[in-house]
Formats: sequence, C-alpha cells, structure tokens
Amino acid sequence: MDKDLMIEKTKLFVKDKLEYEGSGHDWFHIERVYNLAKYIAQKENADSFIVEMSSLLHDIDDWKFSNSNDTKTTVTENFLKSINIDDDSFKKIIKIIQTISFKGGVVDSTQHTIEGKVVQDADRLDAIGAIGIARTFTYGGSKSRVIYDPNLKPIDFKSLNEVKNSQNHTINHFYEKLLKLKDLMNTNTAKEIAQKRHKFMEDFLNEFYSECNFNEQY
Repeated sequence: MDKDLMIEKTKLFVKDKLEYEGSGHDWFHIERVYNLAKYIAQKENADSFIVEMSSLLHDIDDWKFSNSNDTKTTVTENFLKSINIDDDSFKKIIKIIQTISFKGGVVDSTQHTIEGKVVQDADRLDAIGAIGIARTFTYGGSKSRVIYDPNLKPIDFKSLNEVKNSQNHTINHFYEKLLKLKDLMNTNTAKEIAQKRHKFMEDFLNEFYSECNFNEQY
C-alpha cells in the first residue's frame, strides 16, 4: 500500500472514531491539526508522511478518554499494523503520539525529532486562540465543570493523577495550560502563529473579568 493510500485510509478510520466526539477532540479538531501540521512541516522541512499520520492519529488513544494515566496506544498500533506500515514509520509515529500531550506540565513531553515538534506545535496551536477558547469550554462542559468560580485558584499540579481528577473551573485552565503554550512552541513557524492567538486569549480574559465585575464599573 502506498503512502497516499495509507493517509486516506487513516482519515476514514479517524473520522469514524471521532466524528461525534463531544469534548473538543472531534474530527474537526483532527482536521485542523492535520492541516496546521502539514503547513508547518513544509516550512520546517519535516517528513510529511510521519507528520500527517501522527497528526491524524494523535487522539485515538488519548489518556483523557481512558481510566488510566499511562501511554498505551493499543488501538493506534493495531490500526497501523492493519495497513502494513513499515516498522521504522510505525515506531516514529507511536513515539510521537505517546509523548505529545501536555498533561498538566507534570510529564516530560519533549520532542526529539522535527516531526514530533511539528505535530506537537500543531496540536498546541489548536488549543489556543478563538478555537482554543471554544474547545476549552466544550471540554469543561463535558466534565460538568462550572465556567468560573473566583474562590478557586489555579492549581500547580504535582502529578498526572492530580491533573486527571481535578474539579477546577474552566477559566483556571487558561492559567494551568493555555497561556503557557505560546512559550512552549518548538518551531519558529508555530511561534509566529501563536503570538496572535495568545493575544486573543488575553483580550478575552480581560473582557470576561470586566463583564463579571460589571457592577464595579457603574
């Protein structure tokens, strides 16, 4: 099977799995990450096949959807074997997927290849800006979290278990993760894109607090 056909089969597989996912990790998230990753890969001279496959499959075994905190990629591995991908590509894709996630900043998510850096940047770019804001509140709603509680402060997470079991409000997620991502981008291409998206989030938060404190203004 040639690489173009593998990519098309992967798109169909992922769309079938995630099309109606309701926490902000749906097919359209995958599609945006895929398109961003392809763009960054071209600018940064990365292997497009590894980047495209990793970006398409990066959420299939996402730890946030399971009851464990490990890095198992069983579904992804079985799929890759079913399309007879070569062993070298298999290992590279799985390694990227297992180490891509921010996970509250409590694990080492350092990428050691340009392909991993590209895919991680694309995924993180989709977590900030206008899309990032929309996805954050969608995810919070899926976890029955309140939008905002001024009595609950952002958490300085110490363990992955603490991240997973946190019942904090959604606004705090900006401080626990989203506002940190601009400075964690790997590639120059992503760093440039992140500037505008980061500023949009800052403006949103300023307006949010202004509306929350409406009575203090008049």
